[in-house]
Amino acid sequence: MTTRRDFVKSTAALSSIIAAPAIVRGQNLNSKLQLASIGSDGKGWSDTREMATHDTVEHVAFCDIDLNRTMNVRKLRPDAPIFQDYREMLANLGDKIDAVTVSTPDHMHAYITLDAMRQGKHVYCQKPLTHNIWESRQVKKQAAKSGVITRLGNQIHSHEFYRTAVKTIQAGKIGKVTRVHSWVGTTGHGKSGFIDRPKETATAPDSIAWDNWIGVAPMRPFVDAGLRCYHPWGWRDWQDFGGGALGDFGCHILDPVYTALKLTGPSDDIQCSEHTGMNDEVWPAQGVFNFTVPGTEFTAGDRLKITWYDGGRQPSTKGSHVPGYRALPRSGSLFIGETGTMVLPHVGAPTVYLEGKQEPDETAIVKADNQNHYHGWVDGCLSGKQPSDGFDYGSMLTEAVLLGNISYRFKGETLKWDSENLAFTNHEEANRWVSRDYREGWEIKPVA
Repeated sequence: MTTRRDFVKSTAALSSIIAAPAIVRGQNLNSKLQLASIGSDGKGWSDTREMATHDTVEHVAFCDIDLNRTMNVRKLRPDAPIFQDYREMLANLGDKIDAVTVSTPDHMHAYITLDAMRQGKHVYCQKPLTHNIWESRQVKKQAAKSGVITRLGNQIHSHEFYRTAVKTIQAGKIGKVTRVHSWVGTTGHGKSGFIDRPKETATAPDSIAWDNWIGVAPMRPFVDAGLRCYHPWGWRDWQDFGGGALGDFGCHILDPVYTALKLTGPSDDIQCSEHTGMNDEVWPAQGVFNFTVPGTEFTAGDRLKITWYDGGRQPSTKGSHVPGYRALPRSGSLFIGETGTMVLPHVGAPTVYLEGKQEPDETAIVKADNQNHYHGWVDGCLSGKQPSDGFDYGSMLTEAVLLGNISYRFKGETLKWDSENLAFTNHEEANRWVSRDYREGWEIKPVA
């Protein structure tokens, strides 16, 4: 009798286009998608909970480095085993797992995602896709090589608000877009409350597998600081682990920009025009960076300039069609077109202001339906059809975000980015941040 493992291996060898688990599913479309979650609380729990609402999902295992943060998943599926090391989980239960969700701190996204895809698992990974640009390329290559179904965890990509904005812009309701501004009210650091490494350290309790949490990053001592310093809430502030406000929200807020305008070209001419200061440990509290991308059928001219603001900074509405007395939302995007301007809040309905009018024009809005981002990925895993927002797209979107964070290190300098060769052509020091040095035993091998 052919075992599930034998079948997965044999079918994976037959095709590099269709994922092995997808072929297994194709033999019996009434079977369950056997899913494992890596990261079980916080965003990991919301991802797990939402996936579980799909009728064909069966959670077969859970993983979290902190056993104290597995209470929710234990209630969801009391008979499913729980691991502190995802590698042990895949080694022990690989034949029972078709797909995984990766909801860990940013620095471990690539390591885990690459490992899972090499084993033929479909992957849903939280944003940003990776912690550095070289990793994003490896993930993109491996997804294509493995033929698995992938999706970036920026769930508002499928929400009616963002889908409506995309349809409205592509319908030409504001004309061709001449300029884009995007911003978020969140600061680059502040979740941890630290700007330097704390002197007070502690021994991690047995319930926390600290070596697994550190993973690819340089080792540092565990800190018991009321849960705020590194694990579980403060990690995003630290350059070794997260990407600050830009890493947190960039792949959300810039997503409708890339989707609506069908941007596919690389970002270049990146410049951080200002920030409030940074050291070698945490990201700036506030920052602004500019970048340009090749124009498309939906933009005016062959180049488009995009500006990102974080930490509560916002653009001026000067030069747009928005009346001066109209306040901008706390987070969102401003699409300035030839005949009108769209204001798109982050998680809010878009508003269009047309030339010569002081009030929003509701007739300019082209409504779109609401879709379930999680269910769309599950459906893709079962059918073998790749949904939008896969790792091919996610890698490009993540690259723009990571380039912005590199620019924060060189305030006021224009960086010339050669995306094809993964290098800055005018700034050798900046090339240091395209990848990272990996901790011994946690190296990431390039995809052949």
